[in-house]
Amino acid sequence: MSPINVAKFGGTSVANAAAMNNCAEVVLANPATRVVVLSASAGVTNLLVALAQGDLDEAGQEAQLARLTEIQQAILTELGDPGDLSDLIHGQLGEIRTMARQAHLHTDAELADRLIACGELMSTRLFTELLRQRGVKACWQDARQLLRTDSRFGKASVDLAATRALCQAALGPLLGDSLIITQGFIGADGDGRTTTLGRGGSDYSAALLAEALDAGTIEIWTDVPGIYTTDPRLVTRARPIPEISFVEAAEMATFGAKVLHPATLQPAVRQDIPVFVGSSKDPAAGGTWIRASTRTNPLFRAVALRRNQVLVTLHSLNMFHAYGFLAEVFGILARHRISVDLITTSEVSVSLTLDHTGSQSNGEPILGDKVLAELGQLCKVQVETGLALVALIGNRMSEAAGVGSQVFDAIREHNIRMICYGASAHNLCFLVKEDEAGHIVNRLHQELLD
Repeated sequence: MSPINVAKFGGTSVANAAAMNNCAEVVLANPATRVVVLSASAGVTNLLVALAQGDLDEAGQEAQLARLTEIQQAILTELGDPGDLSDLIHGQLGEIRTMARQAHLHTDAELADRLIACGELMSTRLFTELLRQRGVKACWQDARQLLRTDSRFGKASVDLAATRALCQAALGPLLGDSLIITQGFIGADGDGRTTTLGRGGSDYSAALLAEALDAGTIEIWTDVPGIYTTDPRLVTRARPIPEISFVEAAEMATFGAKVLHPATLQPAVRQDIPVFVGSSKDPAAGGTWIRASTRTNPLFRAVALRRNQVLVTLHSLNMFHAYGFLAEVFGILARHRISVDLITTSEVSVSLTLDHTGSQSNGEPILGDKVLAELGQLCKVQVETGLALVALIGNRMSEAAGVGSQVFDAIREHNIRMICYGASAHNLCFLVKEDEAGHIVNRLHQELLD
């Protein structure tokens, strides 16, 4: 059998029955597509997260549940309200109500993952029925039987070897005969408990399944036709990029381009699987191919923006001509599973950035009281918010003369809080005030990319 394609559709692509029909057209247009990975319908995960946090009273819970029921029932109605499926969906909604009550009494990360995962479980059931009504032999699969993870609820790590073995055994015999529909974002630990991969993890799920099945391509279908030179909602002159390298796309995803989850490309790079990003609303509009190498490698490819950044400055005179201070700091962060983005140091201070947009599925903040207390025993801690990270993405940037002057001349009227440059030849990034970030992105695009 020739290499298969794994297609993933985001929440807006499965928001309602009409959107799901568009997805079906995209799937059926490519005979190589044998595995389809879906997010929850648009808005559903946010409703479930609100319930999982346990802060709502009974009236608040019922309002969220009513909206959830409305979204699912609208799709059921378009499908003719088939009895078995209707019973299954409403049974799932009943389980959500029970778990929401439990969360209000006492929430925990395991319960939150079980509750939040229900969105994908429902959307995939509905889409499978839609395909069957179109005469397609579609097989629903529970991703918790395919993706094996650790027990870090909210942002689990995947056991690649176990996942490969499970996928080969469960899906291998079906690939030639059925179209497989499964969930993104969710998995299970060794005890069968539901886990989630963190917000936006459906892209990552698709790539992991593609890697496990030795797929030939991955398609990520969203609501925009590919990756743009920057967010077109910020810069009207932004334009789609026909092709981009793995390393450039990884930098863009890491530094804020929301069209891809940052972890998505890791499995694709390991197996050298080309990734296509396109719009399920307008598949004829084309999109972006992400490959190991591209025909052109411009100095400046794109500008990315990541809002809601936190700058932590740690000050201690014990750093002066001393050893081990950074090791202690990173030891604390490692124990709390906190990843650092940017870092700069002086003799007595170290500043580092954390990304609150990369929080856990259940909405828990990254920088909690326990972390601050541990760091506070070691040094003086200063936390700054209201910041945004701007990143220029390109090629051989650290080797080219005049890059710094080009960039900072373009935004000379703005204050830069922190700069990181030189660690990668593919990015130059800096921290600015969040309320100035949009203007800065526009200026950089105008001066360097227009």
